[in-house]
Amino acid sequence: MTTERLIKKYPNRRLYDTEESRYITLAEVKELVMRAIPFRVVDSQTEQDLTRAILLQIIMEQESGGSPLFTAAMLERFIRFYGDATQAAFTAFMEQSLDLFVRQQRLLNEQLKEVWSGNLLGANPMEFWMKLGQQNMGFWKDMEERQRRADNSSDPADKPNDKA
Repeated sequence: MTTERLIKKYPNRRLYDTEESRYITLAEVKELVMRAIPFRVVDSQTEQDLTRAILLQIIMEQESGGSPLFTAAMLERFIRFYGDATQAAFTAFMEQSLDLFVRQQRLLNEQLKEVWSGNLLGANPMEFWMKLGQQNMGFWKDMEERQRRADNSSDPADKPNDKA
């Protein structure tokens, strides 16, 4: 059994889940995402990877609903980063920011479970917020250092001149 579920997209726009041997809907693909089940979508004829296109389609459907995640101004800013020299840095920043957000959510949920279950055993709520703040500062310092190194390695003014 493979660790990644294979979904084939046919010319009739239908998605076929090869593990379950049945056609599935985009909503079912979204459910795979929500359940953190790894998958890959490929074109049935060319074997071209279409996973990103399907994920973007799911995002478009979500965004056209009642409560969009991204404002028009945010989307405009995202578009401006395409082809820009900072695109790679922006991508890394977004990935790291989302990772940090997920970790913070997980930590907060664990802390709240402790509060609700009465298992705090004298823990100080300020301790939690101090720990969270320290984690954030460490994250930002790491990201700032990585950005500084990336800027230095791509800045022609910082590179030695071979004509000497």
